[in-house]
Amino acid sequence: MSNNKKRILNHFLEVHKEGTVCTASWLDSIGVSYSLQRKYIQGGWLESMGTGAFKRPHENVEWEGAFYALQYQDKLHLHIGALTALAMQGISHYLRIGNAPVYIFSKPNVILPKWYKDYNWGVSIQHIRTKLFSENSCFTDYESKNFSIKISAPERAIMECLYLAPSRISFEEIWQIMEGLFNIRPAEVQKLLENCNSIKVKRLFLYMAKKAELPFYEYIDTSRVDLGEGKRSIEKGGIYIPEFKIVVPKELER
Repeated sequence: MSNNKKRILNHFLEVHKEGTVCTASWLDSIGVSYSLQRKYIQGGWLESMGTGAFKRPHENVEWEGAFYALQYQDKLHLHIGALTALAMQGISHYLRIGNAPVYIFSKPNVILPKWYKDYNWGVSIQHIRTKLFSENSCFTDYESKNFSIKISAPERAIMECLYLAPSRISFEEIWQIMEGLFNIRPAEVQKLLENCNSIKVKRLFLYMAKKAELPFYEYIDTSRVDLGEGKRSIEKGGIYIPEFKIVVPKELER
């Protein structure tokens, strides 16, 4: 092996984060050309995980390590949100049977690569493409061993849950989580409400926050929030809440 190839291999081994996927484009950007990638496979330095993705032999790569590659190697504008983000921060209190899905949020134009969609990660990957918020804000870093990924902070994650209700997440589940959100930040909530594009989410959020008597509620200036006009019905046969002009499921008003 030439000195240059040794230098490239040593650099790759130095910058690679254990437990993460190595994408072909990222490898090329650090000097491991596409032809050299094939030689690394032959030499036992890499294993294929599908077209355009590799792992180090003997490393256990789970969905978090693959998602890291999407965020920081392919630089796709996406994040972990809703119940997944809450659970990763120890906030999800509702017991689900079996493996809970992983919710990935992005703008409508983002497409997950084939290698990520086709690989069996042992969990159900749910890619939610939406314009729920007009600005990208209110995130936090989730540390996983020697790498981190960007996920929704609690204020954003609970609104993402409401966006997915009731087809993917039940109102009962969201309500049980909402009741315990005493420490979420009023300033972040205000910013999110002002940039949220869903009237349903904003009305439901304010309704639940007031019903749960959460401390931040009194600091929210609803005059700066577009709550739309007219009634909104979340569920047929529900109960109408005049203050928020919304029909909610009966179980929320027990």
